[in-house]
Amino acid sequence: MTLAWGRPSEAEIAEVVGLAREAIEAGKDDPDVLWMAGFTLLVLAGEHATADSVITRTLALNPNSFHAWITRGWVSAFRNEPGPAIEALQRALRLNPLDPLDFRVAAGLGFAHLVAGQYEEAMQWVDRTLREQPRYTVAVRMKVVLCVHLERIEEARAK
Repeated sequence: MTLAWGRPSEAEIAEVVGLAREAIEAGKDDPDVLWMAGFTLLVLAGEHATADSVITRTLALNPNSFHAWITRGWVSAFRNEPGPAIEALQRALRLNPLDPLDFRVAAGLGFAHLVAGQYEEAMQWVDRTLREQPRYTVAVRMKVVLCVHLERIEEARAK
């Protein structure tokens, strides 16, 4: 696999997804292996149900895993369950409020509120994310979508 910026090839995605499945089997009692593999299946394979079950196992092994709660939030948002997503991401913030990677939590909260149709609240979280990570493409894309929902077309074009 190459380490270049850009969209990975289908072969690269298939390889990574296969490795994630192997990791779940080999690391079935390691919560860090599980949340990472679950996130991989969520993002690269769109396997929301599998990711959900892997994260459930992760949290049974380590209910205080900051990263697992973030992943739980993203999984729930992708499953169109904004309430549980928001709860999971807020729990992650309570577990580790000063983590330097907390922009992932803020972006997740933005996504969960977007899914819930709470566009103003979503925008606040997305703007927070972009203050910390102005080039985080997930947040930039959400910002454009939210600007359209909020009829801020010129702001969307500026992004």
